[in-house]
Amino acid sequence: MTGAAGSSGQPAGGRPPLGTADAGHTGQHHVTRQTSIYVYEWPVRLWHWINAAAILVLIVTGWFIGSPPPSMQIGEATHQFVFGYIRFAHFAAGMIMTVGFFGRIYWAFVGNHHARQMFYLPLARKSWWQEIWHEMKWYAFIEKTPKKYIGHNPLAQIAMFFFMTVGLTFMIVTGFALYAEGVGQGSWLDAIFGPLRDWIGNSQVLHSLHHLGMYAILVFMMIHIYAAIREDIMSRQSMVSTMISGHRTFKDDAPE
Repeated sequence: MTGAAGSSGQPAGGRPPLGTADAGHTGQHHVTRQTSIYVYEWPVRLWHWINAAAILVLIVTGWFIGSPPPSMQIGEATHQFVFGYIRFAHFAAGMIMTVGFFGRIYWAFVGNHHARQMFYLPLARKSWWQEIWHEMKWYAFIEKTPKKYIGHNPLAQIAMFFFMTVGLTFMIVTGFALYAEGVGQGSWLDAIFGPLRDWIGNSQVLHSLHHLGMYAILVFMMIHIYAAIREDIMSRQSMVSTMISGHRTFKDDAPE
């Protein structure tokens, strides 16, 4: 029997709450079969999917910008705007991602506890470090029993912090620094981001760093998708469906 959790995180049917702590604190609790708890609010879920779509567009168009395709023999050059459309899609996706990221930061302040996990690491918590070791063994197929987490597990929290919080900030800043070149000197974008370009050295170095950042995000996406599907199959808790419904479902009676 499934206990549906409300927005307050209290499972229905009189069962004790699972808790709302971070991974590594009190995020593992005894639950009954098919118990679910509301974890991710709709703004977090909406941001997740819009951000994923924007990143996918940015990766594809960024690849072509870094490695331009050959001329398409479909007409006179003056009648084509293929690369212009590629650049436009890249810029539009980048701006959508930037607005969404600022919205995600805002929701970290006004949303529930789990909306803030992506933006910090509980480095002073000894149990958190111990659970990192457990998760490393679990993903390496050494540990046979997974732990239960309402929000992100410790390794996921680290990945989200460095690849999303730090990584997206890096890509947004370097991306707008490159975009400011096209806008031109004397623009407000150049006034804000021009000093970064000058500090790095030149535009080519900035392009290279931005391009390398794309590969880092791509690697993160592959690991993220693999880990989410793996957890859905091998652990006793939902992952993919949680980012659709917002509810984390625990599927057995084990205490951890």
